Amino acid sequence: MSVLKHDKKAIESFFNRLDRSRYMDTQRHLAGADMPCPIGHGQTISQPSLVLSMTLALELAPQHDVLEIGTGSGFQTAMLAKFSKNVYTVERIEALYERAKERLRTEGFSNIHFHYGDGNQGWLEYAPYDRIIVTAAAERTPQALVDQLAPDGRMVIPVGDDFAQELKLIEKDRNGSVHVSTLEYVRFVELKKDTE
Repeated sequence: MSVLKHDKKAIESFFNRLDRSRYMDTQRHLAGADMPCPIGHGQTISQPSLVLSMTLALELAPQHDVLEIGTGSGFQTAMLAKFSKNVYTVERIEALYERAKERLRTEGFSNIHFHYGDGNQGWLEYAPYDRIIVTAAAERTPQALVDQLAPDGRMVIPVGDDFAQELKLIEKDRNGSVHVSTLEYVRFVELKKDTE
């Protein structure tokens, strides 16, 4: 059975219309620059080109349920919500969680489900997920996330330490076998646990 995927041009068109400054509380004059910017609490809003490339790597389809680890500003969340059925997004910093929830609801998104907690554990209640995206770097891919990825699923996650990180594409085939490849080298903030 063929699966309808969103056209790359449609995603790029929405991305180009999405006002990044609306997802920033400070340094809005840098919203148009292709660079990460601080959003407080030691976190950043990713550079726009990376947000787009990670979104495209997921190969989103209208029927997909997506798990996002690291809501942050909500900018990446908005991209996901536009091109999927549901987004389940997890944020461990309460102030960011509250701001993103208010911001995205104000923007009119009704298919985003918010969870305040440790993203390393995913969100088991609504698993499995067709797509998973992680917006902070893990030393290794959390097994909980691999387990919550559906057959024929795709996950994009930065893996590495403070000095060297690889953006990994993890694909699970219909038999449950997992295949890992490297998309590019990146630099993200650390994916922390609640105990840290």
